[in-house]
Amino acid sequence: MKRLPTSLMACMGMLLLAGTGCNSTGNYDLLLKGGMVYDGSGGPPQIADIGIRGDSIAAIGDLGDAQAQRVLEVGGMAVSPGFIDLHTHLDPVMTHSDCESHLRQGVTTSLGGPDGSSPWPFDAYLDSLSNLGVGMNVGYLIGHNTVRRNVMGLDNRAPTPEELEQMKAQVALAMEEGAWGISTGLKYLPGSFSETEEVVALSRVASEAGGIYTSHLREEGLEIFASVQEAITISEQADITVVLTHHKVIGKPMWGKSRETLAMVDSARAKGLDVRIDQYPYNASYTGISVLIPAWARAGGQEAFLQRLADPILRDSIHAGVVFNILNDRGGDDLARIQFARVSWMPELEGKTLKYWCEQQGLEPTLENGADLVLDAQKRGGASCVFFAMDEGDVQQIMQHPYTMIASDGRLVNPGEGHPHPRWYGTFPRVLGKYVREEKRLPLETALYKMTGLPAHTMGLSDRGYLRVGMKADVTVFDPETVADRATFEKPHQYPDGIPYVIVNGHLAVDEGELVPAKNGRVLRKTKP
Repeated sequence: MKRLPTSLMACMGMLLLAGTGCNSTGNYDLLLKGGMVYDGSGGPPQIADIGIRGDSIAAIGDLGDAQAQRVLEVGGMAVSPGFIDLHTHLDPVMTHSDCESHLRQGVTTSLGGPDGSSPWPFDAYLDSLSNLGVGMNVGYLIGHNTVRRNVMGLDNRAPTPEELEQMKAQVALAMEEGAWGISTGLKYLPGSFSETEEVVALSRVASEAGGIYTSHLREEGLEIFASVQEAITISEQADITVVLTHHKVIGKPMWGKSRETLAMVDSARAKGLDVRIDQYPYNASYTGISVLIPAWARAGGQEAFLQRLADPILRDSIHAGVVFNILNDRGGDDLARIQFARVSWMPELEGKTLKYWCEQQGLEPTLENGADLVLDAQKRGGASCVFFAMDEGDVQQIMQHPYTMIASDGRLVNPGEGHPHPRWYGTFPRVLGKYVREEKRLPLETALYKMTGLPAHTMGLSDRGYLRVGMKADVTVFDPETVADRATFEKPHQYPDGIPYVIVNGHLAVDEGELVPAKNGRVLRKTKP
């Protein structure tokens, strides 16, 4: 690995690394000296200095004796564009605006509004967040479920022509106000009540404004092939970039089937469709316990659900559906694979399993008794759970696909809040430590491309995701020999190791491994192409 020199030829070579001009003189606000610079393109690193002035990268190369207000000696460290998380649950951002759990992972930009759920009214929310200040850069998608609920509530039917026009108008308004695209959660209410044609119509509106489409697929278990095909159809008919978000294969009967889903992506791309993937590096998912309950049973909301449970015939059908899902889907055929994460009505269950709860109640841990308790939990207001229903082989295979990006599906969190999925603290360092250094599933430069350049291109960011002169100075510095996640399913509230510096818009957000109490992130709004 060679250090870049300061000659004219080096400046010409710098164009390959930096993408724009070369500037080796001058004073800087921040100077990173001697790091292994990975520019975000997936290419090998070069030993170089980076000079930052204001919020932007001013120079990359051998900057000699250049002066700076702060000099970071980062020899032996990897210097990367700040990580971009295309799937973040930013719901708590108003109370967690420092974004520490993400910044400590090296994330400098997050895209919120996933799985069909987003803020509304859109513009007013973004204005409020801008006024509050935020620790990292954030953008938002407009959520299909949010728009459908605004117009149709939880009705299990197709929209009238007038209702469809109202939904299209709301999507168009959000796109005008800076949304980066549209998201769906077709497994969740009320998205599960929609037909493909409805989603295509709304996605066309987002596409016309230059947006993307990310989808929690309708099914990720037994019906995953049909669900992937639906996403491909939406890409084709709406002429839109599609991201199969947190792509996974759920349930023992389908383990190993990622070969087929990835082949479907390859086939779609070969036909000219822009279909991509994001993924978190764990073999367990996290969502509400209601995912085990048939969607039809919850149409109309909680009161309607309770009324159906009071009908013995309907309750039997609902109960049978829960048993089926524990056996074949999120339940992983074992009550011990369902771990409670947030339980407002019984916090002592957090971190415990459905099997534990059965035994605590004096019940045999059968699927039938487990289903009874699932329904009881939903009657009490629901709960969030971790579901150990994925195969590690599928995780690795999906990760290695050339169009898979790393994304956390994490929620902003502070230590001590519930019993979260460890991905909320550890997604990006886990890939760098476990899958790059220890298991060698990916070269480091490829992993970083999946965290930086590729998601930036997918999202449509023009000034972030690469280390190039003139780009915004979002930078993550980590030790490739020690970077590691520490959060576990047993003890999730642990920050990662090996990430001493994170820079957001030219300012240190993490300094020597500690959060800087300043909020230099920005609310990013997409502009029309």
